[in-house]
Amino acid sequence: MPSVYLILLTFALGSIWVYLQTSEDIPFVLAGLTGIVCFIWGFAFAHWSLQILIVLGLLRLYKVSIPEGTSLR
Repeated sequence: MPSVYLILLTFALGSIWVYLQTSEDIPFVLAGLTGIVCFIWGFAFAHWSLQILIVLGLLRLYKVSIPEGTSLR
């Protein structure tokens, strides 16, 4: 695995950790935005087979997090 994926994953996980640990306005927003940007860049640079696994994992997480009786309309 190229080091770009690992660097972006490390930045994304670190910024998400800061996002969850702080309650101050500016670090909270910057950490959230950094995590989102690193995740999107990492997704764009990833191999297509890894992209499919990420999408399937996100869909699985989406199905698990929403109760069965909830309508999406």
